[in-house]
Amino acid sequence: MIVKVDDVKLFELTEAQKKVIKNDIPSGIFDEDMKRRLFYIIDHKYRQCFKRLKEEWDPKLAARGVVSIPTDKDDYALLVFAQDDYKDAQTKTDEAQANLPS
Repeated sequence: MIVKVDDVKLFELTEAQKKVIKNDIPSGIFDEDMKRRLFYIIDHKYRQCFKRLKEEWDPKLAARGVVSIPTDKDDYALLVFAQDDYKDAQTKTDEAQANLPS
């Protein structure tokens, strides 16, 4: 089993590794089980990040007088990303490092 993202191979399970996993998971559901697990990991990360985004930005948007907040998660995110003072993790890290004493 090969796992790729954007055509980049992330990892490959050897036959021995698959057999080890199949010691606990029936081979008839192995592929679907592996896909379900990968989906869960990424989806869980997204949900936790979205939760933190809302916790940070709901008060900021309310303080700015925004009275209509989208219920669609993508639309909400786009509203936040359109704010002049929005900074992603990389920007925050870069700014923090730039402010460290030399």
